[in-house]
Amino acid sequence: MLNLLWEMAPCLLGGALIGRWRPQWIAPLALPLVRFGVPLSLMGLLLHGGINGSLFGMALLAVAAIALMLVILHLLSSGIAALGQPDLQMGSCIGNTAYFGIPATLALLPPEALAVSIGYDLGATLLTWSLGPLWLSRRGQAGTTRGRWRDLLGHLSASPATRGLLGALIVKATPWHEPIRDALWLPSRAVIVLALVVVGMRLGDIAARKLKSPGVDLTAPLIYKLVVFPTLMLLISLAFPLPGYARQALVLQAAAPTAISVLLIAESEQVNSARPAQLILISTLVALITVPIWGLLISPLNGTP
Repeated sequence: MLNLLWEMAPCLLGGALIGRWRPQWIAPLALPLVRFGVPLSLMGLLLHGGINGSLFGMALLAVAAIALMLVILHLLSSGIAALGQPDLQMGSCIGNTAYFGIPATLALLPPEALAVSIGYDLGATLLTWSLGPLWLSRRGQAGTTRGRWRDLLGHLSASPATRGLLGALIVKATPWHEPIRDALWLPSRAVIVLALVVVGMRLGDIAARKLKSPGVDLTAPLIYKLVVFPTLMLLISLAFPLPGYARQALVLQAAAPTAISVLLIAESEQVNSARPAQLILISTLVALITVPIWGLLISPLNGTP
């Protein structure tokens, strides 16, 4: 647990300070890192941890869990004001899996758990960018179908998880995959550290903005994102014959704080961005405490078949 905090907290806090005072540095650093650095890092980590057929099964589990949670939140929306907001419903179950969940997996779980985390991230990315705009705007006109699919394919092709997976599959098929795997190990870990710094910079920028009040109490979305959704993911994983490390990885991914993609989609759909921005900021800070706690709670799963 201390290893997780030691790796993540200084990167996030240091990045937040930079983002607060030098927000103009975010784009020049984030763009090449997301396009090239993170995919290369995930490729190296996947080659080191191993690739197996269950990766796509984990993606389907992620899609099923998020979709089920959205339905539950929609049913609860009449009784809890915050859960009646579509952006907060998304923020209650869509997490920062690539830049928070994967580092948590690396810090707390064995290497073979990484493929599970990346499979989860692929499924979550697919669902977020396909259903997310529709969920926020409640639009579904036939005239926009082609544009929606084009946007979805664009986001998937730009996803670091997608690029890292494709790169790993290509390298795995070559006779040089072992020396490439060994050469990428240290750079892969270094890029993850830089990715955490960039997330911190974005959070610092959000904190520095003069955001309007979200207008609703964010307690319920925080509890559902950091406590209820990981619990649901744990129950779902127990219903399948999965290795213990796979259950642990799924729960840690579900416990990740609200994803920045929720804010990006809210801004693109021209809905109130103050709510998801504050939820992202608060959930990330709280997750530095709750994710290690989840790591302790699920540690007995390591011995399950």
